[in-house]
Amino acid sequence: MMFKYPGLLWLLLILLPLIAWYVWKHRNANPSLGISTISPVLNLPVSWKTIVMHVAFGLQLVAIAGLIVALARPQTHDHLRTSRIEGTDIVLAIDISGSMSARDFEPSRFAAAKEVASKFVNQRVNDNMGLVVFAGESLSLMPLTNDRAALINAIGMIDMGQLNDGTAIGDGLVSAINRITSGKAKSKSIILLTDGTNNAGDVPPSTAAQIAKQKGIKVYTIGVGKNGTIQVTDPYGFSSTTLETKIDEQSLKEIAAMTNGKYFRATDEKMLRQVFDEIDSLEKTVLDVDKYTLTDENFMPWVLISLGALCLYLILRYTVLRRIP
Repeated sequence: MMFKYPGLLWLLLILLPLIAWYVWKHRNANPSLGISTISPVLNLPVSWKTIVMHVAFGLQLVAIAGLIVALARPQTHDHLRTSRIEGTDIVLAIDISGSMSARDFEPSRFAAAKEVASKFVNQRVNDNMGLVVFAGESLSLMPLTNDRAALINAIGMIDMGQLNDGTAIGDGLVSAINRITSGKAKSKSIILLTDGTNNAGDVPPSTAAQIAKQKGIKVYTIGVGKNGTIQVTDPYGFSSTTLETKIDEQSLKEIAAMTNGKYFRATDEKMLRQVFDEIDSLEKTVLDVDKYTLTDENFMPWVLISLGALCLYLILRYTVLRRIP
């Protein structure tokens, strides 16, 4: 057992002067009478009330000592334990181009992608995860982190219109590769979500896939939405336009195959959730991790001992040891 505030235990020294005061008080408190001999009363037993009086003082000391020990916060720590967990490094690369505002998903492709991605992040407890967004260019928003709240908050803050419009799949993938390279896990994966065809950026998707393959990074590609004519609104909702969209499934399949990943197609929000659930079941790596359990607080038994001693003292004080003036 350890104490959070061990210095408070020095207060236990206050018990010594209390004991000395008690002994001095009762040694000089009894009246005396001079007699020629004490032989008639020499063998008389000590009154039980005298014993109870000493017990009552002892209870006061126990109450004070218990309170001091409780204030020092006694704690126990479990020993170092090795456990096996499933964890990996994952970077999400999410398309935020204008076509993601299409409403063939409820309420839109973009909103559904954010919701499902946040849920995925929340259930990957042991992973380090990062976040990249791309449209006509790419932007790395979050480094690899185990802070679930910070990452989910970053996903929630993503908005369309933050980047020049277009679909730079190759640039987005390269940004994700650069972000995940710093990770220390043996298993590294990128989840790339898009609804279009590469039409912007400086890096062809095939080149980015080659880089990922060389670095041993798996890429899971997700094609979102339906091909055809869609209505899209600007980021501020003031106007809408009609666009012809077509997912370059062949390119996404090649990226996944080249990196030992997998290609998925999601045409509605239910399928998108199923895609992330499948990736969650696929992308697991067993790790041996040394852990300490949380600290256990053990002050409550001392508080109860102190309260119990105080209550018992008060019962004795106002019953057996009650004094009548």
